[in-house]
Amino acid sequence: MASKLPEGTLQNPGEQSITELGNPRKPEGEFGAAMLRRMNETHYAVTTWALGFWELREGDSVLDIGCGGGLTLKRLARELTRGKLVGIDYSETSVKESRAQNREEIAAGKTEILLGSVEKLPFPAGTFSKILTVESFYFWPSPAENLREVLRALKPGGTFLLVADIYQKPGLSAHTLDNIRRYELFNPTPAEFETLFREAGFPKVGVHTNPGTDWICVEGGK
Repeated sequence: MASKLPEGTLQNPGEQSITELGNPRKPEGEFGAAMLRRMNETHYAVTTWALGFWELREGDSVLDIGCGGGLTLKRLARELTRGKLVGIDYSETSVKESRAQNREEIAAGKTEILLGSVEKLPFPAGTFSKILTVESFYFWPSPAENLREVLRALKPGGTFLLVADIYQKPGLSAHTLDNIRRYELFNPTPAEFETLFREAGFPKVGVHTNPGTDWICVEGGK
């Protein structure tokens, strides 16, 4: 794979990147909002691929953890004509951007976007039939504990999708490895992902990678 820039990075090496200014760990302010809008575009393809492992059903309740710029929720709302969509993010900037992106769906009562953290999801056990996170797992504070919290919020028979456009493997470019270090990304191998999910209590685990890319989608079934 060609050298990979962080999402939203400016091409001019003399300028500080939108990513650095916007803080990918917790987007803030004007630059954070610009970064989130860019990520709506740059995450589109990997999200499309990963959603192919899901079959949305009428009446599904769906949670997007780390909903970022809100485009994934909007896409899901187009497909799910009868159901409930909830987004959660611990960045006030992300919540604001997601609410703006989904204003019509929020007004219709179909979508709700909340400020909160994966560390303690503000929902009763077994609330959601489907949960996903796109490009946020890198920054989860306690991955093993946080996965157990996701499992708690998932209904029996439900599915969790973890989506990322890099995972640890041989052949990552020096630039990608530098970005992993710079942004302190938690970046397991496929085998490590499977172990994390199983140790968190997911009885069903599927790990998918996409040939020719660094994409990974991990399915956890309850």
